[in-house]
Amino acid sequence: MGIKVVVSFSGGKDSMLSLHKAISLGYEPIALMTTINKNKGDSWFHDISSDLLKQVSLAINIPLLLVECDGENYENTFEIALKNMKNLGAEACIFGDIDIAHHREWGEIRCQNTNLEAIFPLWQGDREALVKEFIELGYKAIIKKVNLNNMSADFLGKTLTHELLKEIEKTGSDVCGENGEYHTFVYDGPIFSKEVLLQNTKNIINENTLLLSTY
Repeated sequence: MGIKVVVSFSGGKDSMLSLHKAISLGYEPIALMTTINKNKGDSWFHDISSDLLKQVSLAINIPLLLVECDGENYENTFEIALKNMKNLGAEACIFGDIDIAHHREWGEIRCQNTNLEAIFPLWQGDREALVKEFIELGYKAIIKKVNLNNMSADFLGKTLTHELLKEIEKTGSDVCGENGEYHTFVYDGPIFSKEVLLQNTKNIINENTLLLSTY
């Protein structure tokens, strides 16, 4: 058995690819850990419902820990959750950051404060190469959130493909969405036992962001 890890899990493509790579490297994920906006009930940043996250957890057979927090106590609550994972046997936390230094530093500090190792399987990978690898591995991700300052509403609800990446590139956006141009929800792939279906969806505009929401 490999080193037991908890995965900082957004439900998007980068966290899923980091999970995939961690498993390939021999790590043993004992839990997915997702922060939930206490005031909204959906995940922070990706706005994925708890129900969808639970379905993903069942489909990939890894337990899910939902961590409710607000903006003021986010870091403290995250560290408490990490300590709980450490008590359950976790030795490290997997993060899906690619090349933004202050994001990596944030994860490293949280792990230093809880005596866990911080592991970044995607770190310093080429952004375009990583998203293409994600697609080629057989994962399927839907664009769930679009920044209308960068991309049009037409991209919302589309599944990432090599063809769609070309269309994203034409907008001048980063094809990996690392600058917040778009966020994804992964609904199928090689470690899934079944596809997770998005049902009862509606579009919500919040300032300059268009969101595909479930209800």
